[in-house]
Amino acid sequence: MVGAVILAFSGLAVPAAQAAPATGASADVGTMAVTFAEEFNGPAGSRVDASKWNTEVGDNNGANREHQYYTTSASNAAMDGAGNLVITARRENPGNYNCWYGRCQYTSARINTAGKFTTTYGKVEARMKMPRGKGIWPAFWMLGQDINSGNPWPNSGEIDIMEFLGHDLDTVYGTIHGPGYSGAGGIGMPFNGPNFADGFHTFAIEWSPTGISWSVDGNVYQRRTPADVGGNQWVFNKPFFVILNLAVGGEWPGYPDASTVFPQQFVIDYVRVSTLDGNPPAGGGRITGIGGKCVDVAGANSANGTPVQLWDCNGTAAQQWSRPGDGTIRALGKCLDAAAGGTADGTLIQLWDCNGSGAQKFAVSGANDIVNIQANKCLDAQNNSSANGTRLQLWTCYGTANQKWNVA
Repeated sequence: MVGAVILAFSGLAVPAAQAAPATGASADVGTMAVTFAEEFNGPAGSRVDASKWNTEVGDNNGANREHQYYTTSASNAAMDGAGNLVITARRENPGNYNCWYGRCQYTSARINTAGKFTTTYGKVEARMKMPRGKGIWPAFWMLGQDINSGNPWPNSGEIDIMEFLGHDLDTVYGTIHGPGYSGAGGIGMPFNGPNFADGFHTFAIEWSPTGISWSVDGNVYQRRTPADVGGNQWVFNKPFFVILNLAVGGEWPGYPDASTVFPQQFVIDYVRVSTLDGNPPAGGGRITGIGGKCVDVAGANSANGTPVQLWDCNGTAAQQWSRPGDGTIRALGKCLDAAAGGTADGTLIQLWDCNGSGAQKFAVSGANDIVNIQANKCLDAQNNSSANGTRLQLWTCYGTANQKWNVA
């Protein structure tokens, strides 16, 4: 079961590095359209929508040395009838549950969208009110979907949108984890604000092929890019799913003590995801790159394998590209395609019958990157050239001029 697999991987989010606080909105998130909206408007006592959420069960396999047991009970996660989901941690063990340390002392809940909803890039946000108390650890976070298909954590990637320690009421944390920067070495920073247990606040990331920005109530406080991971792999150009949970105890937050009052409630008003370029134009338009040249199908030939190149813009059908909203980029009735499904630097781009494969799935960002999601590589003009006939290829994203595209 999905939940059983995911339970083995939970964030260890002590930020190891800090960035100077950023101001203003993220500059590289373009046109947005809501693709996932959970408003939690069900009647009081109702469980989460099973078409959107998986409810995990167990003790998280002892990860982080947490002390709670996650259940499917409405006493641990249910709508309150006022438009909120309430995740409740209790000091109890009604099912005689066993945890890694012996008989469990606490119950709580953890839900995720694995296998039901994923997103690559865009804005992921939630409006929430924190619980409080020593050893209380709520989180709003994401994992790479390939964690459930043989790519273990941290290689699968983790984005912690918001973590909170119940004994430190005016601080939240945003962190990324990946190969070479995980656990206590995760890269992120805290945000100091008001008492987050006294009212609702909105926590969000804005995520593009070139970086991730974190905000609280619209105030951007950090941004992370591939340059921040110390030469390690940036693993955030692929689909991720969403997780909400309330942990009790763990090596980072510590454990409940005599001052901790139970039950404690993590209250979530909504979760919304808006993706980049959610409403691409249905008609054709040109794509221009370095030197103002157009992305062009060589010889206006619609045969499979026809090279895609740069050429002087001439208004022909060979330079009219459409994006129907399924991740493909099309001209002459065929799809932009990474040859042979390649993912290596230098994989050539061609025209091919549309087949729904990862070789034909591209994300367009407001920072003017076109990224093949499967390869985690950018559309690139060979040799930084703008000459007519320059072939297009996939290459590691560096933000250089030959990887920047204006999409009509």
